[in-house]
Amino acid sequence: MTPVKVLVIGGGAREHALCRSLSLDPDVTALHCAPGNAGIAAVAEVHPVDALDGAAVAELAASLGADLVVVGPEAPLVAGVADAVRERGIPAFGPSAEAARLEGSKAFAKSVMASANVPTARSYVCTTPAEIDAALDAFGAPYVVKDDGLAAGKGVVVTSDLDVARAHALACDQVVIEEFLDGPEVSLFAVTDGDTVVPLQPAQDFKRALDGDQGPNTGGMGAYSPLPWADPKLVDEVLETVLRPTVDELRRRGTPFSGLLYAGLAITSRGVRVIEFNARFGDPETQVVLARLKTPLAALLHAAATGTLASFPPLRWTDGAAVTVVIASHNYPGVPRTGDAIEGLAEADAVEGAYVLHAGTARDAASGGVVSAGGRVLSVTGTGEGIPEARERAYEAVSRVRLPGGQYRTDIAAGK
Repeated sequence: MTPVKVLVIGGGAREHALCRSLSLDPDVTALHCAPGNAGIAAVAEVHPVDALDGAAVAELAASLGADLVVVGPEAPLVAGVADAVRERGIPAFGPSAEAARLEGSKAFAKSVMASANVPTARSYVCTTPAEIDAALDAFGAPYVVKDDGLAAGKGVVVTSDLDVARAHALACDQVVIEEFLDGPEVSLFAVTDGDTVVPLQPAQDFKRALDGDQGPNTGGMGAYSPLPWADPKLVDEVLETVLRPTVDELRRRGTPFSGLLYAGLAITSRGVRVIEFNARFGDPETQVVLARLKTPLAALLHAAATGTLASFPPLRWTDGAAVTVVIASHNYPGVPRTGDAIEGLAEADAVEGAYVLHAGTARDAASGGVVSAGGRVLSVTGTGEGIPEARERAYEAVSRVRLPGGQYRTDIAAGK
């Protein structure tokens, strides 16, 4: 691959993980991120930009001479930022606004899955109180209620309390109510150029805020990879029954999907079922998947952005494992407290096989120190020969971070 200048759009732990991997890629000659965060600034040059403003992002990419723009978060993708970049003649990794509806609308995703015969939960799309009541009654408890639009990973309520389920549904303009899927959940990413589909390694995340999968849903409190308990044929099965049919259906509809297709799966007693699709790298699964990827990341993403995945060599992976633990701010996933000083970052980074990725952080103008600036503040990743070693290293690093009011789960990847 020829040397490339890369611009990553976003400022969370996912983008920090992407920037970290890209910074280790010998083909990357310049690495930029906008708007970035306090941690990303250590590996990439950061620039202020409104990530939802496609024209501004495209202008920044052109001014930097970027050879590849990687759009990280879902909101800019749904807003058409990748389209704006491509219109300037710059390769962009990320689907068009039309294709990103796969994440931007649960109802649209259900329509695509139905057309492509992709296995998923039975569901109803509801817009009125009467439809909501009928759907809740049809499925019974536990109730699964999903806001149709983007909700930063917190638009889903799974509850046995009918009043809670109904209240959440009534608060949404349009809602998808579906049957509860039993069994463990798996996240599987695939890189695609709209034709060829290349699956990555599976991961499992932990969505509930508290130990033992208790408490409210969050954007994710930790993850691990690989999955020693999963069927070795799982990736091939999902590729053939979920990923390729979905990409083929979107291409058939005239809205080809190019970028990262994320399938959230339930391994049920009746087989694999799709819980949801995302149109970008997931957080915190990205942290553990990229920690294990040996193939240079820039070449893979560039091949997807330029339609040349068919000739890309097979991906290479480490034999080891990775575990990531999210440190969240006080009161997360409610309105988080921000502005708290974060200490011990260098000590955490000094743990063998571990490193800290920043999410909701910023530089304090007065002290120059790092402070919390969001709900999920840090993502601490440990690597090792197996999950137990990776987990031990991750939690050792977590123990060295000091954040007033900070919270994290203590059971990420326990017993795996």
